[in-house]
Amino acid sequence: MPALKRLLLLTLLLLAPSASADEHQVSLVAHPDVDTGTLTRDNTRAIFAMRQRTWPDGQAVRVFVLPNNHAVHGRFTKERLAVYPHQLQLAWDRMVFSGTGQAPTRVSNQSEMLERIATTPGALGYLEREYLDDRVQVISME
Repeated sequence: MPALKRLLLLTLLLLAPSASADEHQVSLVAHPDVDTGTLTRDNTRAIFAMRQRTWPDGQAVRVFVLPNNHAVHGRFTKERLAVYPHQLQLAWDRMVFSGTGQAPTRVSNQSEMLERIATTPGALGYLEREYLDDRVQVISME
């Protein structure tokens, strides 16, 4: 009988939703002074591809990203932008090498991302929910 109880408990644990799944969701975040509270997926993709360089109110956007091989960067680009990290990198490389634009600022980790967004006017980036605090604002995506 104890073996059956252990099997049932294990089954319940495996089938139960993870409590930490929500905290690993990646949120779009901006400097608190940014006036925009919502962006469409197309606008967000254009900003991260460095094709749209200003917020709707005309303020310059400063884009921050994690390294291409960072798991959070991969999840953000695939889940929120519907592109692969290498596709963004190709777009950035094309602009840099043709002299028509520049790549976003790369940060090494989410703590640095939080600090840079919180202290850079017009900044936009992404963080897992566990890194969010009142120094940045979450931008919703339509």
